[in-house]
Amino acid sequence: MFRGHCLKHTRHFLRPFRRSLMSTEHHPATEPLAGDIDISLYQTVTEGKATILFPKGNEVFYNPVQEFNRDMSIAAICTWSEIFMKEKRDKIEKKLERGQTEEEKKAIEEHLSGYIDTQGFTILEALAASGLRSVRYAKEIPHLKQVVANDITLDAVESIQRNVKYNGLSEDLVRPNHGDAMQVMYQTVGKAEKYDVVDLDPYGTAAPFVDGAIQAVSEGGLLCVTCTDLAILTGSMHPETCFGKYGGTPLKGMFPHEMALRLVLQMLQTSAGRYRRYIVPLVSCSIDFYLRVFVRVYTSAKEVKKAASKMAIMYECTGCHAYQVQPLGRCQTSDSGHDKHTPSTGPMVNEFCSHCGSTHHIGGPAWGAALHDKTFVERMLGHVESNSESYGTHQRMTGMLTVIHEEVEAPLYWTLARLCGTLHCNSIPMLSLFSAVLNAGYKVSVSHCGPQTMKTNAPSGLVWDVLRCWVKKYPVVMTNIAENSPARAILAQPPAIEADFTRHADACPKSRSVNLVRYQINPTANWGPKARAGKKRKQSEKEEKEKEEQ
Repeated sequence: MFRGHCLKHTRHFLRPFRRSLMSTEHHPATEPLAGDIDISLYQTVTEGKATILFPKGNEVFYNPVQEFNRDMSIAAICTWSEIFMKEKRDKIEKKLERGQTEEEKKAIEEHLSGYIDTQGFTILEALAASGLRSVRYAKEIPHLKQVVANDITLDAVESIQRNVKYNGLSEDLVRPNHGDAMQVMYQTVGKAEKYDVVDLDPYGTAAPFVDGAIQAVSEGGLLCVTCTDLAILTGSMHPETCFGKYGGTPLKGMFPHEMALRLVLQMLQTSAGRYRRYIVPLVSCSIDFYLRVFVRVYTSAKEVKKAASKMAIMYECTGCHAYQVQPLGRCQTSDSGHDKHTPSTGPMVNEFCSHCGSTHHIGGPAWGAALHDKTFVERMLGHVESNSESYGTHQRMTGMLTVIHEEVEAPLYWTLARLCGTLHCNSIPMLSLFSAVLNAGYKVSVSHCGPQTMKTNAPSGLVWDVLRCWVKKYPVVMTNIAENSPARAILAQPPAIEADFTRHADACPKSRSVNLVRYQINPTANWGPKARAGKKRKQSEKEEKEKEEQ
């Protein structure tokens, strides 16, 4: 059962925003305030500038592995807010140009100040649990007017109130709210007041909350979404469940983690399109046991019409795992600037794979456009490097953002294990593989989704040609390979090109040459998602049981 989704308690729905009572400056770290809180009942956890009290017997609320998630969220919101606030100021400046006199400009400015706020922004954390994320937002993000920390459970709301007080923050800045997440977000429908940032970080899928979040976020606002049900999204189990939740079928062969990101983005755009809204992905991350995407949301019927051309069906060979991306629609712009939308033509593959003769699995529909805004990623990376002392996981943040910035803007990726495993050949060094692709005139990079991956705009035929040339240098012993193996079919065909394995200057990216932390090393034993929230683990009950056993 998801926090904030089912109605179990009396709800106190959202009160109107208070514009005048909230600070618009950066909120410095404050000393924890114990007050009338019995500290002996709690253990303290310090993360960033926040110190949070957790009941000693509770094993659910805090997961230290998620510090990276929260650090990335703060960096993304800080970077987005600079852009968002500047856009508002530029909008006012543009309208002020219409004024002929100082009196007219002053009147226009006073009128605009009623509905264009250039001093701050608001955040809704719809599923706040202990309130750690909201407290960190309040202490570490400049120009924040208010963050509403909502949860459906009374225990969680009491924890939020306790932690807000302990960190010396006012409930005007961090406002605890007891309510169903969907009801809280639906309260904004039909109203001018929206949340500038909506943060969804549930246990499991975010799918039940997306419809409300899409409508609750302001124009150009930021939607932050986490999904932890990667077993479903990557196709490891129950593809029919994935389709039911996300409206697309996963593929688990070569590129499951990027496919998961694209399925979630497709779900967000499909939901947004119902309300004449569309998404712009800023950065999409596959992290540990979950994924996290940051998208801006806008309103435009014209842009919604382009959604079909951004969606695609993915074909993956069941034998050699070669893939092909089939867009669902086409959008052509005429010389006069008008868009013409037509169905795409296809399929782009034959009935059987042209490389090995196997059949295809079909995945999607999924997001087929860019996963990231490279300009935003570069700006976010600069923010992290300039404020490294503020982030406990800044080394990993720098590594992941650098890899994302280097990624080739081509859908999906190959893995070295699948390529060499298909041919039963000696493993080709990544630098040699990258050099051969680059020397053939194509682009290539790793994917942030995992090590030993290759993103490229080269066709699958060229990739197999490079491997055929590699096998010429290091032959495969064919006696142990089955007659119907994809390896026999692929190696039976001569390479159409002679691969050049000479080391290319761009084969070793910056992220590798400067030894950045690009991929997560297991931080602790048995690490991963904690138990689902809702099961109380009280120290007193444990002690009583121990006494009874004695």
